[in-house]
Amino acid sequence: MNILLFSMPDSFEHMPTVAIRMPNGALTSLAGNIDPHHRVSVADLILVQSQVRQTVIRLVQEYQPDVVGLSVMTFQRHTAQKIVSLVRRLKPDAHIVVGGYDPSLDRVAYTRPSPGRPDFIVRGEGEQTFRELLRALENGRDYSAIAGLSYRQGDQFFHNPERPVSSLGGEELKLPRRDSRVLQGYTLLGRPVDVVETSRGCTYDCSFCSIIEMRGRNFHTYSIERVIEDIRDAYRRGARAIFLVDDNITLNVHRFEAFCRAIVDAGLNDVDYILQGMTSALANHGKRLAPLMRRAGFRYVFLGIENILEEDLKFLRASSKNQERQNGRSVGNASIRAIEYLHQNGIYVVGGLIVGNPDDTRESILTNLEFARKYIDWPYIQHPTPYPGTPMTLDFRARNLIINEALEEYDGTTAVVKTEHLSAREIEFLRWQAERWIKTRHFPTALWHSPGFVLRHGHRMLAHTFRGSTWKSALGLESPRRVYERYQAFRKAERNYLPLEVPSRDAAGLPRNSSSQPVRKTA
Repeated sequence: MNILLFSMPDSFEHMPTVAIRMPNGALTSLAGNIDPHHRVSVADLILVQSQVRQTVIRLVQEYQPDVVGLSVMTFQRHTAQKIVSLVRRLKPDAHIVVGGYDPSLDRVAYTRPSPGRPDFIVRGEGEQTFRELLRALENGRDYSAIAGLSYRQGDQFFHNPERPVSSLGGEELKLPRRDSRVLQGYTLLGRPVDVVETSRGCTYDCSFCSIIEMRGRNFHTYSIERVIEDIRDAYRRGARAIFLVDDNITLNVHRFEAFCRAIVDAGLNDVDYILQGMTSALANHGKRLAPLMRRAGFRYVFLGIENILEEDLKFLRASSKNQERQNGRSVGNASIRAIEYLHQNGIYVVGGLIVGNPDDTRESILTNLEFARKYIDWPYIQHPTPYPGTPMTLDFRARNLIINEALEEYDGTTAVVKTEHLSAREIEFLRWQAERWIKTRHFPTALWHSPGFVLRHGHRMLAHTFRGSTWKSALGLESPRRVYERYQAFRKAERNYLPLEVPSRDAAGLPRNSSSQPVRKTA
């Protein structure tokens, strides 16, 4: 069968596509784990944000898929439903499958009658479930025995039992198929980038995290030999930057140390590596760990600081993973010590902070922003977002603090909840106003690291960071709040990746079917 897999074009504010275009590793893992006689194509639509409709039409017409799959996060749901509707018109006989965090945690939302309703939902880890679904479709078998699958018969959906998470051991899961990608242009500051996974899961229970709700509290690892083989495959295909997408790679520090040594031994330390790490692991083990990381090629660490105030950490259920310990005793927040170890070894910190928690005041938010200004290299500051199924969502609903149900705005940098003291609009304004200037401090480093790229694209990077600004605002002739209003309007327009079609007309002036030749609306 012909299989066409899409990841959505919707991107995060902190990862502008002018500088960062990451592939979706889950889809190439699906491609690598279906039976080899299928023809599978993977399209990451983040590479074609300005031409989503045209690209979907072209790929569906070119590959004539029997099955179309979509990987969806919550803020991408609206776009995904539009793409499903478009595929239905283009290829009515195609089976449409959705998977990812959002369908897994809010499957009911995908079962309601609408043009964007799929035929199947793959819940949780998808490799084995998707492979079994394809076999059932190919052989005309019943779907009821496929664990982790929801399927539609007529207007009714049936939900099979959950599939246990994979242990990742042995030959259970094969390497991803990067050759299945049909679009090109993955970059990180001009360097070809790819993603690699070394483990799955986390044993902490942070209230904001979808991982625990999707797979439970567990941690499973691939063998280091397999991971090195995966990195080598990405390297052979041109990657010179690799993002390790693990949920919590530093959970097992000794394994991570062995992994760093294996990178060096394999001669793969001329790659820029990026990871997501815990402050506690890097503070408590950083003296020996950070030099080894630098020797292995680690350049950036996304550090899950979450918040520097203890009361906020308690709400986020993130206190224990942000504790520095000495002689078995907690001695305070681990963030500063972790940052010091990383900086001493030439590793840059992408600081993950969450502001706008239920009891936050203006002062508590400004305290976190000042910490970011003082200590971190690139701010990744978000607002608490009530994603489906998370404990945080239940708390916000119980306190009647959710003020926005437009899921396309659940992107982490749009404040959709208020606090007991501040409006959502004020929370977002405080973050936006400070964060723009914090980001500019990293531009000299980016210029030193990637001079050619920054010289060519630096103006676009600054334009993205300061969207809404004008010469008047630069001269102080209009208020920051007026600039913020324009920024919000830009952001809202950017979210519409599939604008409405304007039907073309024939010689008689009558509308003709334009599904294969869409035309954008003009002002």
